[in-house]
Amino acid sequence: MSHDLVIRNGLVVDGTGAPPVIADVSVDGDRIVEVSPAGGTPGPARATREIDAEGRLVTPGFVDIHTHLDAQIGWDPLTTSSCWHGVTSIVMGNCGVTFAPCRPEDRSYLAEMMESVEDIPADAIRDGLSWNWETYGDYLDELERLPKGLNVGGMVGHCALRYYAMGPSSIESDARPDATELATMARLLAEGIDAGALGFSSSRTLRHKVPDGRHVPGTFAETDELQAMADVLGAAGRGVIECAPRFDGDGPSEPRARSEMEWMRAISARTRRPVTFNLTHTWANPDHHRLIGELVRTANADGATIRPQTTSRGIGVLFCFDSATPFDRHQAWRDLRVLSRAERLAAIRTPSVRDRLVEAAAGGPNPDELALFHLTEGPVARYDCAPGSSLPDLATTADTSMAEVYLDALDRTDGDAIVYWPILNQSFDAISEMLLDDSIVLGLADAGAHVGQILDASQPTWFLSYWVRERALMPIERAVQRLSADGAQLFGLRDRGVIRPGAFADLNVIDLDALALPLPRFVHDFPRGAGRFVQGASGYDVTVVNGAVFMESGEHTGELAGTVLRGGT
Repeated sequence: MSHDLVIRNGLVVDGTGAPPVIADVSVDGDRIVEVSPAGGTPGPARATREIDAEGRLVTPGFVDIHTHLDAQIGWDPLTTSSCWHGVTSIVMGNCGVTFAPCRPEDRSYLAEMMESVEDIPADAIRDGLSWNWETYGDYLDELERLPKGLNVGGMVGHCALRYYAMGPSSIESDARPDATELATMARLLAEGIDAGALGFSSSRTLRHKVPDGRHVPGTFAETDELQAMADVLGAAGRGVIECAPRFDGDGPSEPRARSEMEWMRAISARTRRPVTFNLTHTWANPDHHRLIGELVRTANADGATIRPQTTSRGIGVLFCFDSATPFDRHQAWRDLRVLSRAERLAAIRTPSVRDRLVEAAAGGPNPDELALFHLTEGPVARYDCAPGSSLPDLATTADTSMAEVYLDALDRTDGDAIVYWPILNQSFDAISEMLLDDSIVLGLADAGAHVGQILDASQPTWFLSYWVRERALMPIERAVQRLSADGAQLFGLRDRGVIRPGAFADLNVIDLDALALPLPRFVHDFPRGAGRFVQGASGYDVTVVNGAVFMESGEHTGELAGTVLRGGT
């Protein structure tokens, strides 16, 4: 009997943390049916499609638990850039900002809120989505109808629930839902969970605001409101509680850290549902991640399930010649934006214009510039902020100004130079500590968000190429588990993130030695020509989604076998 697909002779890293083995993986339909020793007798049968994976890793498809692809999925069935980095399953609806539930008259407001919080252009959202839904269950049904290359699941967002139940008053900092409004929110959330939502998300950070500058609905919600939402998940016996926590604010951060962790502990212990939130390092608060780690361990020992999530590199703003430069606060630099790319290049190569740009930037450095790091001129993007790579260091070495260093790089690369400003996870020592902490999951890639400023969807490639291949921080079996089964298990994605008979055939064939990231590029491929950063990768031979070969050597094969990931199924 032949199989639909056999991947032969690969080093199978199965996602469970078990040591790798050389084996053949056989697939029929959308499921793995056999994992057998390579070259064994009698060995797997022949297949309609065979892939020779000798010298390659064979891994489960990666699970990205923190994306904001809620809008992009409406017009981009490949969900780029995630598809180029071994990701086969994504979780949307993070940080409380979602498009359902939604009354027809509130569509523009939710689109504008998403733009304000996640930097996804509202016009693109309005034009790119069908809006054929009101409840969250309707929204999942619409996702089912969309063509998609990846598996897609989502959470019900607090912002949408609150706005649906309370209207514009939901945004006021002192607004509290009355009993009827709270019951409406709980009913809508229960409907979403019953329909297959993967959980409930909320935003408490002061960074997330609506277009008029007020904080998003739910930012100042009392614990009893959060508890009422969590109780819905507790009653259902499934679902994750995710939030962007209130660690920011004035004064010492430790009291906020302790108070945030206390409500998470209480809610998780009461409902027996896991809580996850973003955890990062900054030089301004260098021990924050350690304090949170201690509080998490104490809470989990007392019966809670709290899983912070972090990234494998800095969360950083990108500057490029096609979007914004580090010096755009100066009018002379902003004037370049109205020119075409060719005209901008010609301008910076004109001595009089160059002199004007250098002079404008010499008015005293912005303190933020002291943390700007060059990615720039080689074929491979670097995010480790090596000593000597910052603009100030490069300027000192060349005995010139930061602006001249940047202009020289643009000239040499025909405008392709990239400057990277890590604003979170600024210490790689702190990142390594968090990556080695088993209570912390790998997340925060933010795919689909802040599209004109950051691009962290390439996190899996950086994690494997830098932390595993270059730094040997952890064995490959643990690294792959972090990218696959850890997230799948947290979100209750059955039969995902592992290679074993009966599991869904979401697979990668990877040349670890060839894994590399090119520089990000700025393109205008969103609705209405809106711009964003994209980034591909080398080293992924094949990505399989539900048994169909989806990507091959970085190119889409035409297959779109993704499905909606519904909780409880």
